[in-house]
Amino acid sequence: MRIAILGTRGIPANYGGFETFAEHLSTRLVARGHDVTVYCRAHYVSPRQIEFQGVRLKVLPTIRHKYFDTVVHTFLSALHAAAGRYDAALICNAANAPFAPILRVAGTPVALNVDGLEHKRKKWNWIAREYYLMAERLATILPNETVTDAKVIQEYYFARHKAVSTMIAYGAEIERRPDPVVRRWRVEPNRYVLYVSRLEPENNAHMVIEAFKRVRTAYKLLIVGDAPYAREYINDLKARARRDRRIVFTGFVFGRDYRTLQQNAYCYVHATEVGGTHPALLEAMGFGNCVLTLAAPENIEAIGDAGIAYSDEKDLAEKLQRVLRDGSLVQHYRNRAQTRVQEFYDWDYVVDQYEDLFARMAGLPLPSENRRATKSSINAQAERDKSLTRSASA
Repeated sequence: MRIAILGTRGIPANYGGFETFAEHLSTRLVARGHDVTVYCRAHYVSPRQIEFQGVRLKVLPTIRHKYFDTVVHTFLSALHAAAGRYDAALICNAANAPFAPILRVAGTPVALNVDGLEHKRKKWNWIAREYYLMAERLATILPNETVTDAKVIQEYYFARHKAVSTMIAYGAEIERRPDPVVRRWRVEPNRYVLYVSRLEPENNAHMVIEAFKRVRTAYKLLIVGDAPYAREYINDLKARARRDRRIVFTGFVFGRDYRTLQQNAYCYVHATEVGGTHPALLEAMGFGNCVLTLAAPENIEAIGDAGIAYSDEKDLAEKLQRVLRDGSLVQHYRNRAQTRVQEFYDWDYVVDQYEDLFARMAGLPLPSENRRATKSSINAQAERDKSLTRSASA
């Protein structure tokens, strides 16, 4: 199939969850033989870069502004993609729902991944919040398919908008290996607490910093992330941490360095209160971390019984202190986390679901039917081989 992905900043991922998702989904679809184009923003991806691991990149301009960056770029991307006559298109972010008809009029079926409940984010003013509420409703009407990434979000859309959506979670990889390269951030392997997020108020980095300041430990806290439109908040975070040399800010970290930081942490703290399934949380679990997460419904859904939930700053400080004193508890949750990711958040399974979704939208045979037929054929051949072996032995 020819597939277009719109609404992200582009790949390779260098910003947040949607970009990480777009990178994994697009490269894995290409590996399965599909022709995939990802639309990218000029201030995140060089216009000279036209391909990434087999994925076609189309870099377009936008207005670099907190309120217009996403919608202006997606509008231009939809106009460009309409002429491409793709078999299917995926638009990310409910804010981009108004642009689905541009593609549909051109004959391209559209799926829209709504992400979380953006109208709850503290960074938006009342106009932006009202826009997101309107876009939520349009996201259930204008695309061919509405995609949610957590059961909590799926239930919200059904309760508020009476809309049925397709639930497909994000994925994560499973790996853990020691690597001394983390010393470049002035930490030792397995001797730091990791926090990863865009540094915006609803992601509660301030709570994590204040909780960590209460903890008695020689371990460090690595704050990984940044945000382009939150200078005041970030300056406040650094002021809170100024007298505690255990707290280290790394800025954005991606690719191999990010994987290394995740795999060599002692434990991981997640504090986001708005959104669906958070990629960084799943990645922390897949990379073998004991995770402590704020008890928001979508976070509880992700960890199941494979992580530790906390309710507020004081509760986090107490549970973090306990974790830092009990290595056996950490190992217990590390094992559970990787098992849960393998069972529910495997990337191949996620891509299977999107591949079937795009085929159904395009009116093509479902790849899952081919996968089942192939698996059945392989099993039948294995049984024949066993039968021949038994006959030869007899």
